[in-house]
Amino acid sequence: MTKAGFVSLIGRPNAGKSTLMNSLLGENIAMVSQKANATRKRSNAIVMHKDTQIIFVDTPGLHEREKVLNQYMLDEALKAMGDCDMIVYLAPVTDSVEHYEKFLKLNNNRVKHIIVISKIDQVSQEKLFKRIASYNQFASHFEALIPVAIPKKVGHEDLLKVISKNLPESPFLYDPEDLTSELVRDIYAGFIREGIFENVSDEIPYESDVLIDSIEEEKGLDKIYATIIIEKESQKGIIIGKGGESIKRIGKSAREKIERLSGKKAYLNLQVSVKKGWTKDKAFLEEIGYKA
Repeated sequence: MTKAGFVSLIGRPNAGKSTLMNSLLGENIAMVSQKANATRKRSNAIVMHKDTQIIFVDTPGLHEREKVLNQYMLDEALKAMGDCDMIVYLAPVTDSVEHYEKFLKLNNNRVKHIIVISKIDQVSQEKLFKRIASYNQFASHFEALIPVAIPKKVGHEDLLKVISKNLPESPFLYDPEDLTSELVRDIYAGFIREGIFENVSDEIPYESDVLIDSIEEEKGLDKIYATIIIEKESQKGIIIGKGGESIKRIGKSAREKIERLSGKKAYLNLQVSVKKGWTKDKAFLEEIGYKA
């Protein structure tokens, strides 16, 4: 008997959803940043646990609607909640239960969920026990509450066991050898965006995006041509940096991740293009893949 199903990772921005998904998979395929709202689109990781195939779906954080892009991101998270077999709700140990109460109101379909208390390695045991106790009043709503320390993989096995128990009987939905159903170009674009978040401060990472123009595969080498889109002409110089230093750092960071995942050498060509007001331009957003 085999089981399979989709499990959405839901939580506020910067709760650790992408980090948890990468850790459970054992590979870095989802963009990770210390800055909030780095994840914009749903992505997935296929994790095998004994006779169960778990397709984790990483989502943008639950947050207030602002620009058209932010509306798209919130809609992505809400759609993922409605489309899945189960939800893992990530609650950083320092968060109050108010965030969880908002999630309960949004979970209109009453999809079964697990609360994962993340970042437990950042507080004392006393604070952890108090935070766990604060969720007792909601015990009738969730299937389990599991504390995790992602860097140390504490709680990972417990989480996979509970998910496996709750997923439906089903043949595997993907080849068990697959890590994800994502397109390579989307993963690579995420790596470049991660490089921007790591190397450029302030609002620029939020007002930039990456388009993969083409990928040329050769024996032992992938050539990737990509364009970084920004909103203002003044941001172009910051992305490129003095003597091209900034864009070199962005490229180096992305190239290392690409090579680690592909097992091949990578040549990365980055161009920068200004598209004024693109985060508010619905037609352009749809053109580059942000479809409502």
